Amino acid sequence: MKPIVYSMGVFLALAIAPALAAQSQEEIAERLEQSGHVIDELMNAPDSEIPNGLIDDAKCVGVVPSLKKAAFGFGGEYGRGAVSCRSDSGDWGAPSMVALFGGSFGFQIGGTTTDVVMLFMTEDGINYLVRDEFTLGGDASVAAGPKGRAVEAETDVAFQAEILSYSRSQGIFAGISLEGTSFQQDHDANAVLYGRSVAPSEILSGNIVAPPPSADPMVEALETGD
Repeated sequence: MKPIVYSMGVFLALAIAPALAAQSQEEIAERLEQSGHVIDELMNAPDSEIPNGLIDDAKCVGVVPSLKKAAFGFGGEYGRGAVSCRSDSGDWGAPSMVALFGGSFGFQIGGTTTDVVMLFMTEDGINYLVRDEFTLGGDASVAAGPKGRAVEAETDVAFQAEILSYSRSQGIFAGISLEGTSFQQDHDANAVLYGRSVAPSEILSGNIVAPPPSADPMVEALETGD
C-alpha cells in the first residue's frame, strides 16, 4: 500500500478549519470585548506601552485577539478580529470584522496563541482596508512597532511604514513582523454583527454605519487611549 502524502496546503487547511466555521452574535461580541481588553492593556501595561502619539496619529486600529499558530511540520497562523477607523470628526467608528491568515515554514511542533494589534498610520493604509484581501509586507508596508513612551521611540519606523504591528504573548507586548500574512475582510461576521450584508467601506467611513452595542468595549478602549 502506498503511503498517503499530504501537501502542506492540506495541513494548513486542517489547521485553520475551526476559524472558518459559522459564527454567532455571541462569539463576535466576545471577540470585540477581547479586542477592547487588548487595547486597554497595550495602553496601560507597565513597560508595554506604545510611544506617546502613535494611537493619536493612527488612522485605524486593528486587533486580532488570540491569533493562533499551529504547527504540523510547518507553521501556520490564523485569527479573527476587528478594525476601527476614525470618522471625519476624529471619533472612532464602527468596527469591521477581519481575519488574518499566514504561514511560516520550518520544523515546528505545538501551538501558541498571540494577541495582535495593528496601527494603520497612513491614508494608503485605509485604502487597503476596503479591499477583500491584501498582503502585509507585500501590498502594504508593515513594521514591528516601537515600544516605550520616549519620544525617541517614534523614529523613522513610524513614518516609513503604513502599518505598525504589536503582539502580546504571555502578558508581554513586543513589536512583531507580519510580513507575508494575508489580511482579509470577514464578510460573514459583518453580516451577523450588523444584521445585513454591508460593505467594509461603509463601515470604516465612520459616518454611515453606527457601532452596535457589542462594539462598545473596543470603541471605548480606543477613545480612552486617545
